[in-house]
Order: sequence, then structure tokens, then C-alpha cells
Amino acid sequence: MKHLLNQQVQHIEISGIRKFFNMVSDETDIISLTIGQPDFYTPEHIKRAANNALIENRTSYTPNPGILALRQAISTYYEANYHVSYDPASEIIVTTGASQAIDITCRTILNPGDEVILPGPIYPGYEPLITLAGAKSIYVDTTQDNFKLTKSKLEEKITEKTKCVVLPYPSNPTGASFSKSELQDIVSVLKDKDIFILADEIYSELVYDHNHTSIASFDEVKEKTIIVNGLSKSHAMTGFRIGYTLAPKWLSQHMIKVHQYNVSCASSISQYAALEALVNGKRDTVEMREAYKQRRDYVYERLVKIGLTVNKPEGAFYFLPKFPIDKMNSFELGLELVRKGKVALVPGSSFSRLGEGYMRLSYAYDLTTLRKGLDRIEDFLHTETLS
Repeated sequence: MKHLLNQQVQHIEISGIRKFFNMVSDETDIISLTIGQPDFYTPEHIKRAANNALIENRTSYTPNPGILALRQAISTYYEANYHVSYDPASEIIVTTGASQAIDITCRTILNPGDEVILPGPIYPGYEPLITLAGAKSIYVDTTQDNFKLTKSKLEEKITEKTKCVVLPYPSNPTGASFSKSELQDIVSVLKDKDIFILADEIYSELVYDHNHTSIASFDEVKEKTIIVNGLSKSHAMTGFRIGYTLAPKWLSQHMIKVHQYNVSCASSISQYAALEALVNGKRDTVEMREAYKQRRDYVYERLVKIGLTVNKPEGAFYFLPKFPIDKMNSFELGLELVRKGKVALVPGSSFSRLGEGYMRLSYAYDLTTLRKGLDRIEDFLHTETLS
């Protein structure tokens, strides 16, 4: 009965990241530098807020867009940090993680035949959702542009079918982040076009050498922009599954319909934990960011000394170094690194074909683990012939 299944579901595949993990899961004595989540525990005051919500029996459904106090906190947070104002009553939706926020966005704005521009290499979670909405992913090669979408390359890809441009900055897997002037170039292209902007800003609090700028801060494009963000990365709350969207009222009133029939509402307990994080957790983010910056600087120095071609990340907690491989592809290199080098990285091909030849290294690990992993990478490269 397979032929009866949804054709779009049959055409998407399990993430290349997951495929790789399944193949190497039985290997032992591995240093893994793969996980894309904070290695910090959720701060104690946030856990207490979740526990108090349980004790106080706040376990029922919430309003579909989330408890108003949390939406107000999100609004205050964005205005204070990124100078962008959104009405908590009508322009903010609390979602079950940022992934669900992306999903409801795609299902609200996309029709079959539409095109969505993606700067690659890119996190693999966008294309399947675009496909499920009946649209087509159009990739832009950013490997020669410091992994950033440029004005000229964006202009080249826009057609009459273009419905949306995804701006995933700071980036997973590259760590690239836009400056205000770089964003202005993108704005100049899109401001007069009927094209949506999906700005995935989940790593907005993890920018190291300059402050994050939201593209929604440009008045020319705010009415066509959907911001996706959440608490997973900024406050080490991945398991709480709290994300949110910020979008103009005219658009949010349609997105909430998809959200309502999809999950009804985000977890009530998680919402109260998120409220505590945004109201009283400002120092949490600062301390984590300082630790990641120290790790970034250490890893960058080591990768350069090892002799790999690598960009210094401006945000998030990933490197995407290029490996000198001719005899194999990045997936095969990943297997060789595990079996012979006893270190695990994520094959760059997991992040679209434009990631081929690269490997993603997460530095969301303590310095001791990073040091051991980099030692093993260096030893492997000194003993194996890859080209």
C-alpha cells in the first residue's frame, strides 16, 4: 500500500545527520564533536519555575498563541535587544520549538510551485518542510562568500516563482552572521518585491564580535518578514521545546490557524519556564556566550595550525572546515574519522550538496573534550592520505 502514501512524504529523507549517527552508533571510545545543543544544564531558576508551574497545577491548555505574559516578555525582549516592536496580543505565536515555527510559516505562505531561496550550506530542516508544502528549494552557493548570501547572488536566483528567502543567521552549520550593512544589501533587493523573508534567528544571542541585527529592524521589509526564534540555544532549554514567531498581524492571524490545528498550544509548563528565562535569565545568556567565545577562539587557532581551510565563526557554535579530500566524499570521510581517528564530526553533505568537502564541528563542549577531539583530528590527518 506504499503507493497510497503522501507523495511529498515519500520524496523527503531522514536527515543526513541521523543517517550518519545510525551508521557509527556501535563504535566505541569516540570523541564526538557533533551535537548541536548547549552543553550547559538549564539554569536552576528556570527549572524551579517549571517545577512551581507543576505544583501550582498550571497543566491545562493555554491560549493558542501562548500565555499572554510570555508573549509580552518576548515582545519586551526583542524591543530591548534588537530594537524591533511587536504587539504581544496579535503578532507573536509561541510554538513547540523553532522547527514548528518554521513549519507553520511554510504551510501558511507557500503554495505548490512556489520557490524558496536557501543559502547553502544550510541546516537540513528547511527543505523537507518546503517540500511538504509543495514548494521547491532553490540553493545559492555561499562557499566563496564567507558563507553569506550576497546581493548579486540573491538577484540571480529570484524568478517570478520566488515566494520566500530564508535568512538563517547566525548560521548552522557555518557560524556566519550578517552585519547591519550586509543586511542592508539584502533589504535593497527585497524591499520592493512581493517576497517573504523567513529570518531564523535562533542563535541571535550567540554572536561574538558585534551585536546581532534583526532584518525586521529595517522598516522597508518588516511587513513581509517572519522572525523565528526560541529558548533552546540562548538558555540551554532544548528539551522544553519553546520557539516563537514574530510577524505582522495580517500574517500572524493566518499562521495561528495552522498552529492551532497542528499542536493547539505549546506545553504550559515549558511556557512558564520560558517566561522565567526571559524575565530573569539575562545573565544566563551572557555567561554561556562568554564560554562559547573562549572555545571558538581556541578551536579556530587549532584548526588553522592543523592546516585546514576554515572561516572564523561570528556566531552560533559551529565550524565548517574544508578537508583536502579527493579519494572520498564527506560522508565517507566521516566514517573514516570515526573508525580510524576515533572522532566524530558531521559530514558537510548533511547540509545540502554545497557542504560536500566540508565537515561540521560543534564547539558546544568543554575545552578538555575539544582538545582531545582536535588532537585526534590532527593525528588522523598526519597518518591518512585523503587526496
